[in-house]
Amino acid sequence: MTTWSVVKDDTKENRRPGRYFRYGILASLAVMVISLGLALTPGPPPQAPEPPFSERARAAALAETMQLRLAGSKLADAVSGAERQGLLRAVTLLTTQAKALNGPDQGPSPSATGAAAGTPAVTASGTSAPSSGQAAPLDSPAALITALSASGGQRLSDAEGSDGGMARLLAAVGTAQLLQASSLATAVGAAAPDMPALPGPATPPAPAAAPAGSCPPVPTPSGAGEGTATPATALAMTVKTEAETVYGYQVALARLEGTGAGSAAQLLARHESVLAEAEALSRAQCVDIPAREAGYTLGPLFLESPAAGLGSLEAGTLPVYGDLVALSDGSTRQWAISGLLAAARRAALWGADSGPLPGIVVDTAQLPELPDASPAPQSPGTESPGTP
Repeated sequence: MTTWSVVKDDTKENRRPGRYFRYGILASLAVMVISLGLALTPGPPPQAPEPPFSERARAAALAETMQLRLAGSKLADAVSGAERQGLLRAVTLLTTQAKALNGPDQGPSPSATGAAAGTPAVTASGTSAPSSGQAAPLDSPAALITALSASGGQRLSDAEGSDGGMARLLAAVGTAQLLQASSLATAVGAAAPDMPALPGPATPPAPAAAPAGSCPPVPTPSGAGEGTATPATALAMTVKTEAETVYGYQVALARLEGTGAGSAAQLLARHESVLAEAEALSRAQCVDIPAREAGYTLGPLFLESPAAGLGSLEAGTLPVYGDLVALSDGSTRQWAISGLLAAARRAALWGADSGPLPGIVVDTAQLPELPDASPAPQSPGTESPGTP
C-alpha cells in the first residue's frame, strides 16, 4: 500500500507542469485576441486642418451675403413702389456678389444654400465674431440697411488680412455693400447708416523718404515678363491715375457752376492730397514716381458734360485701387482699401454706378449660378447694377 501511494503521488506531480503549460497557452491566446481587437478597432479620425484665413473670410462673406439676399427678397415681396424697387436693386447686387464669392471652383457651400442668422463672421485676427444678422431679425428695411452696412465693414476688415486675389474681392464686396446701404436708405426713406470703422486710417502716416542712394534694385518676380503686375507697378499706376484725375478736375472746374463747381473744388483738393500721399508711399518703398505730364487726353463727351465726365473718371480709378489692394500689404493695403471706398463714393456723387464689384473688371453674365438655383425677384425694367 505504501509503495502504491508513493507512485500515485509521483504521477500527480508529473501532471502539474502539463496543466500549467496549457494555462499559459490559453492566457497567451487571450492576450493575442485582445491585442488584435484593439489593433483592428478604428481610432477617432484625425481632425481636418483649419482652412486658411482667406477661405474662412470668403465663406463668412458668402454666408452673410446669402442671408442678406434672402431677407431683402422677402421684404421686397411685402412692399411696392419705390421701396420695392430699392430692395430689388439690393437683392440683385447681393445675388451677383454671392455668385462671385461662390466662384466656379468653390463648389456648393453649406453656408451658401441657406445661411441662417448667427453665422459667424471672421475677423482680421482669425477669430470668429457675430454676424451682422445676429443682432436683430432682418424684418424691416431699416434692419436690413444696418446689417448691410455692418457686413460691408466686416468685408473691408477681412480684406486687410486675406491673400491678394481674395483681398480684392472682399474689398469690392464690402465697398458695394456700404454704397448699397446708403442707396437703400434713400430709397426707403430711412436714416443713413453709420459708417463702420475702416481697416486703417484713410490717410497713411507720412512715411519717411528713403535716403538718397539707399534704395536697392527691385527684384523681378520669378516668371514675370514685361507687363506683369507687381506692387511697384501697381503703386506707380496709382500715382499716374491720380495725376490724370487731378488734371480732369482742373479742366471740369472751369466748366461747372453752382454746387457742382463747389463739389469739384473740394474733390480736386482731396485728389491733390491723395496724389501727394501716393508719391510719398512710392518714395518710401523705392518705387520710381511717374513724371507728371503737362496735360492728359480728355474725350469730347467729358468737355460737353463735365459732371458725368468726372463720374467716369472716378469710376476709372477703381480697378487701379483694386490692383493695389491685391498686390500690396500692411499699411499700403489699408490705404488702398480706403482709397477704393472713397473713389466709389465720389463716383456715386457724380451719378456713376460702380457696379456690384467695384475695383474688379468682370463680366457678371459669366459668373456661375448659385447652388440653390433660385432666381432673385425681378420687376419689369429692373437691371443689375453691374449691367453695362
